[in-house]
Amino acid sequence: MTTATIHQTDIDTLDPKEFIIIKGARVHNLKNLSVALPRNQFIVVTGLSGSGKSSLAFDTLYAEGQRMYVESLSSYARQFLGRMDKPDVDYIRGISPAIAIEQKVSIKNNRSTVGTSTEIYDYLKLLYARIGKTISPISGNQVRKDNVADVVDFIFNLEDGSRIVILAPLQVQPDRKLTKELDLLLQKGYSRIYNNDQVLFIEDVISADAADITGDVYVLVDRAVLRKDDEDLQFRISDSVQTAFFEGHGECHVLYGDQKRVFSNKFELDGMTFEEPSVNFFSFNNPYGACQRCEGFGNVLGIDEDLVIPDKTLSVYEGAIAPWRTEKMSEWQVPLIKNGIRFDFPIHRPYNELTEEQRQLLWTGNQYFDGLDAFFAHVQAQTHKIQYRVMLSRYRGRTTCPDCRGTRLRKDASYVKINGTSITDLLLKPITGVLEFFQNIQLTEHELQVADRLVIEITNRLSYLVRVGLGYLTLNRLSSTLSGGESQRINLATSLGSALVGSMYILDEPSIGLHPRDAEQLIGVLRSLQKIGNTVIVVEHEEKMMEIADQIIDIGPEAGSGGGNLMFQGTYPEMLKSTETYTAQYLNGKRQVEVPVKRRQWRNTIEIVGARENNLKNITVKFPLDVMTVITGVSGSGKSTLIKRILHPALAKVLGGHSDATGKFDKIQGSYSKISHVEFVDQNPIGKSSRSNPVTYVKAYDAIRSLFADQPLAKARGLKPSHFSFNIEGGRCEVCQGEGQVKIEMQFMADIYLTCEACHGQKFKQDILEIKYHDKNIAEVLDMTIADSIQFFKEQPKIIEKLKPLDDVGLGYIRLGQSSNTLSGGEAQRVKLASFLTKGATAHSEGILFIFDEPSTGLHFHDINKLLTAINALIDKGNSVVIIEHNMDIIKCADWIIDMGPEGGTNGGHLLFEGTPEEMVKLEGNATADYLREKLV
Repeated sequence: MTTATIHQTDIDTLDPKEFIIIKGARVHNLKNLSVALPRNQFIVVTGLSGSGKSSLAFDTLYAEGQRMYVESLSSYARQFLGRMDKPDVDYIRGISPAIAIEQKVSIKNNRSTVGTSTEIYDYLKLLYARIGKTISPISGNQVRKDNVADVVDFIFNLEDGSRIVILAPLQVQPDRKLTKELDLLLQKGYSRIYNNDQVLFIEDVISADAADITGDVYVLVDRAVLRKDDEDLQFRISDSVQTAFFEGHGECHVLYGDQKRVFSNKFELDGMTFEEPSVNFFSFNNPYGACQRCEGFGNVLGIDEDLVIPDKTLSVYEGAIAPWRTEKMSEWQVPLIKNGIRFDFPIHRPYNELTEEQRQLLWTGNQYFDGLDAFFAHVQAQTHKIQYRVMLSRYRGRTTCPDCRGTRLRKDASYVKINGTSITDLLLKPITGVLEFFQNIQLTEHELQVADRLVIEITNRLSYLVRVGLGYLTLNRLSSTLSGGESQRINLATSLGSALVGSMYILDEPSIGLHPRDAEQLIGVLRSLQKIGNTVIVVEHEEKMMEIADQIIDIGPEAGSGGGNLMFQGTYPEMLKSTETYTAQYLNGKRQVEVPVKRRQWRNTIEIVGARENNLKNITVKFPLDVMTVITGVSGSGKSTLIKRILHPALAKVLGGHSDATGKFDKIQGSYSKISHVEFVDQNPIGKSSRSNPVTYVKAYDAIRSLFADQPLAKARGLKPSHFSFNIEGGRCEVCQGEGQVKIEMQFMADIYLTCEACHGQKFKQDILEIKYHDKNIAEVLDMTIADSIQFFKEQPKIIEKLKPLDDVGLGYIRLGQSSNTLSGGEAQRVKLASFLTKGATAHSEGILFIFDEPSTGLHFHDINKLLTAINALIDKGNSVVIIEHNMDIIKCADWIIDMGPEGGTNGGHLLFEGTPEEMVKLEGNATADYLREKLV
C-alpha cells in the first residue's frame, strides 16, 4: 500500500503501530474527516487559510495527545492543569506523546531571556562558577586564594635542608597596647616574635615595655630545617600554616633563606577584595547577583544621549549639544571651543563623524573643560530650583545601565573570565559569536575534566539555535520582545536539545519570519528531528517545505464552512499532477500570483539618515510615497529595527503623535508633510476579552443590531439595538451573562464549563431569539461565517460594505461572533487591514503611511492574491504602504524593494539594494535576488 492511497482504503484495517489513525474528525469545520498519518515521517498539512488545517493538527491530534497524558495523572495533579476536552472524533489510534510548538509568545516575564528560556544561561553560570578566573581590573593579574595545601606544597618544593620560618602578622586591636597584645600571645603559648629581621623573645619585649619595637610585628609560629622525607614534619608544618592563617587573620608569611613569600586565604589583590564566584553570583534573578544600580532590569532612568544631542549631523561648534545652546549654559561650551585645539578635538566635525573616544570625551571632559557628566551633576545639585528640575527632566530617559551594560549582572561578575572573556561579554555577543567562542575554547586538563560536559551541552544548544536561523540574537535578548516565529524556533531548538524519540511534534508554520535561505536551513533541522525517530507534522504554506515532505495532506476545498475535507494525501510529485485543489494549482503553475503589468512611479520620499540602532551600520534609506515598498533581507539583517525602532516612531513624533522611544539615527527628512499620519498594522491581538470579536472591530455589528431592532416583532415589543448585544444587560441571557457557558468549580478536579441551560449556548433571552431576519435569529447570524453572511445580507448594503473587506483580505472563513482571543497574529493583522478598507474609514484623510509586519503570515498562495488586492486598494485611495516581508510572491509585486544584509546580527545592518524587482534580479550573490529570480523569470 502506498502512502498516496492511504486515505482511500478502509482506515479500520491499518496497524496503529505503523500509522496514527484519525477516524471521523468533526472538530470545528472538519467534515467527518478520516486520515492515517504514517509514523516517523515528515508530514506537511496545507490548504487555504481557515480550511481546517489547525483544527486537524492542533485541536484534534495534539488535543487528544495532551488529554490522554493528563488523564494518566492523579486527580491531585490534574487540578493544576487546564481542563482537556475530548475532541469530537470517532476515535484516534496509535497516537504518540504530543509536543506542540506554536507561534505564540507566551512568556510575559520581563526577566526571561533567550539564555534562560533555552537553559544555556544555567550552564553558563555553572561553567563560570566552576572554572572562571577572577582577574583584577587594576593590574590584570589573576586573583588567587591560598589554602594550607598551597603553602605546604610551596615549602616542600624548596631545596632539601632549607631553613624556613612560618610567621603570622600581628594585628594590634585599636583598644589595646602592644604589650597587652604580646601578653595575650604568651598566654596562648607563643614565645617569640619577628621584628626588623630579628627574632625576639616576647618576655624580653614586655619587660622593656616594647621601647625598641618599630615597623611590622610578626608572630613566630614555627621554624624548621626542611627534610622532605620526614612525614611528621609535613604534618607539623600543615598545622603551623593553619595556625598562622588564623592568627594572621588570613595571612601567612614564609621566610626561606633571605627571601619571603606571602600567602593569603582572602580573595584579594591590588587593595581590592573580590567575591568568590558561585552560581548565584551570576544570577540576575537573585539579589546577590543582580546589578545594584538597575536592580537586575538592565536599564535605568538616566541622561539620554539622543535627547542631549538630537541632531547628530551638527558639530559641537554648530550647537550639537542641546542643553548648551542657551546663553547662560553656553558658558560650559566656551572652554571646549577655545581649548579644543590643545587636545586635538575637531569642534567643526559633525557629531556622527567623531570617533568613539572623542564622543566619550564630551561626556567625561579633561583638564581643559568640564564634560556633560559634570554639567548634569551640577544641574542635579541645583534641583531645588524649578528651572533646573525642568531642564533635567527634558534630557532624562530610559538608558542602558552603565554598570552592567544591560546584562543586569553585578559589575564585578565581569571580572571573572574564561580565556579572557567574561560572561557579560558572551551575553552581549550574537549567538554565532558565542558558538565560535566555545568551539575554539582552550582549557587545561583539570578545567576540561570539570567543564567538558558543560561545554558540550552549551555548544549543542547554541548550534541548534544557529541551525534554526537565530544566530543573530543575543542570549541577553528579552523573550517578551521576540516575534511569534522566533519564539517558536527557540522552542524547537530546545526540543532538539532534549533529543526525545518516539514523539509527535506538531509545528505551526515554523518558516514564519524566515528568509527563504534560512527556511532551507530550518528544513534540515526538522528533518533531523524526524530522522532520530519522531513523527513531525507541520502546518505550513511554504513551497520548499512541501517539496521535501514525505507526505502532503491538503485540507479544503475552500475555507470555513466550505472546507474541512481531505482533498489530497500523497507525495509532492503526485500533488503536481493533481488539479483538484488550490494548492496543487499554484504549485503546478495553473494558477499564480500575477506580477503587476507595470510598477508605480513615485516623486516624494521620506529619508532616514544615519540609522545606527542595534546592528544598523549608519545607513541612509529612502522610502517612496504613494507606492508599495517591501523591506526584505535574511533573518536578523536589521529590517524590523529600521522600521519598528526608527521609521515608525520617528514619523509619529514629527507628525505630532505619541510614540515609543526612537532608535539611534541622525535625522528624518523629505516629504513627510505629504503624510497625514502613520498606521502600524501589527499582529497584536485586536482584543483579549472573550466578548470581543471581528464583527464589532469593523463596526458591522452596530448595523446588524439596528437591522434586527427594525423588524416588526421587535418594534412591537419595544426592543432597541442594545437588546441585541450580549455585552450589556437587556437582551442577553443573565444566567451566563452572554457567555453561552457556565463555569462549575470542582475544587480538586478541573473546572467544568457547561452549556448554559437557560439559553442553550445562544447567549440571548428567548424573546430576543424570537426576532428573526430571513428566518435566522441573532445567535444564528453570529454563528455564520463572513462569506456566508455576505450572501445572507446581500439586500443590506450598509452591512455588506463593512463585512466585504473582511472577505477581501481572506478572512471569509471566520465567524461573525468568533472571539478575538482565538484569532492568530496574522488573522488579527488582517482584521485591522479590513477596518481600514471599510468605506469611509480613510475618507476623512488621505496620505496615510501604512506599515505592515509580515502580512503573509498564515496565508495560502490563494489568500495572498486577495491580500495584495486589498493592499493595492489602500494605495489607490491615496495612501502609501511599507511592508516587512520574506514571501517572494509579495516581494515580486512590490513597486520598490529595500534589501538588508548580507547576513544577520553583527554581519547585517547594511543597505544592499534599493530599486525595482526587475533591477534586483540582475544582482549576483544576493540571497533575496537568487530566490526572486525564480518568481520573475
